[in-house]
Amino acid sequence: MNTSSKSPALPPPVILPDLDPAFCPPVLFNRAFLSKVAASTVGCPVGLVLEQADGSRFRFETAVFPDRHPDAASNLLYLQRMIKFLLWSRGGHRLYLAAPETLTRQIEDYFTTAKTGKFDAEIMGTRIYEKAFAVIPCPFEDLPAPRETTKPLGRHLKGCRIGFDLGASDRKVAALIDGEVVFSEETTWNPVTQTDPQWHFDQIMHSLKRGAEHLPRVDAIGGSSAGVYVSNQVKVASLFRGVPRDLFNTRIKNIFLELKAAWKQIPFEVVNDGEVTALAGSMSIGANSLLGIAMGSSEAGGYVTPEGNITSWLNELAFAPVDYNPEAAVDEWSGDYGCGAQYFSQQAVGRLLKPAGIQVPPEMPLPLRLEHVQQLMKAGDPRAARIYRTIGVYLGYTIAHYADFYPLQHLLILGRVTTGDGGTLILDTAKTVLNQEFSDLARRVNIHIPDEKMKRHGQAVAAASLPAV
Repeated sequence: MNTSSKSPALPPPVILPDLDPAFCPPVLFNRAFLSKVAASTVGCPVGLVLEQADGSRFRFETAVFPDRHPDAASNLLYLQRMIKFLLWSRGGHRLYLAAPETLTRQIEDYFTTAKTGKFDAEIMGTRIYEKAFAVIPCPFEDLPAPRETTKPLGRHLKGCRIGFDLGASDRKVAALIDGEVVFSEETTWNPVTQTDPQWHFDQIMHSLKRGAEHLPRVDAIGGSSAGVYVSNQVKVASLFRGVPRDLFNTRIKNIFLELKAAWKQIPFEVVNDGEVTALAGSMSIGANSLLGIAMGSSEAGGYVTPEGNITSWLNELAFAPVDYNPEAAVDEWSGDYGCGAQYFSQQAVGRLLKPAGIQVPPEMPLPLRLEHVQQLMKAGDPRAARIYRTIGVYLGYTIAHYADFYPLQHLLILGRVTTGDGGTLILDTAKTVLNQEFSDLARRVNIHIPDEKMKRHGQAVAAASLPAV
């Protein structure tokens, strides 16, 4: 269910994306909305707390128009999209909400009757935290207190280690001795369509054995993979989307525990690929307060705190809204509109081909479509440049949106979409947006791209460093 039948009123972006003039950046809508609420002098305080199964809680406060205010109709779009963003960036199975009565009922209704809201509730509740998802209305003064925890992640490099990274179009493995890569390999695969859990087990095991062939022994194994992982258990992962639910629960959920057992219970740790991206960036540049964004088959995100730790936040930014145009591209899994995966991935390149005037065979897979655009860009084709500039405008406005929810000093951008001259154009365009629309942020946040060493081995090295020995 879209929360609006037409594009929300907001100040037009100073820089419009070449191929998507209806783009509605959330950062502009949110700031305009809050400015109007403040100017009205009758704004109602809103508080919300997201709670995870381990008791972690994340609290946010904002304001909306009172129920009978002429502008109250915009409350739902503002709060529902904000909650959606927080659910996928922080996570939680329980939402405590202090808000005007009508708005509270609308939010409850969204998560119980709307297709996209029910998707979020089912994933957050049943799949990730294994608890029923609930919206709990409560007075502002009774909102639970926040309780957040952080922990160190990785940076262990001593010994003989294997690191692996599982993506939707390829999987990578590397063997390390005291932090030095002695072997690395990339293998093309297509796991999303595979229905047999044993196929997944065998493919991952094959890569691990390839790494072990180049080590005198294996002391530890660390991996990164798209999805949500808790204590090495697979909660949600698009890589295993083709596996029927019953087989997912009996085999896929514990596939990495099975692999650990096959390797005689040596230290073995798997985390979300976005977290490893952020860790790799932090290790590479020697700095923290870093958000890592990987533009590959989907969008992966991860965050390293100012102390160099990770949190229990989900950082599943592929599902977080980055466009409030209700006619925006729809995510194929959640069915929701304007989510990050359609803007910062091969999917974004694929959907922008038609408006750019580039024709490809309909059966051509997304990785090959990206390669085709990269070749056109290398040949100086202006149509390809328009695709990359469009993604760059998306990125500039979305960085400002992310910065409203993440304390940022550094941003690492990487992934296949950023390869070559197209990637340079994306970053240059994003920096132009920041300089023209958000000059304070442009001065505060340093944007990094990986050097060649990190491109080749950074993710695998960071993954291999996850387990302590």
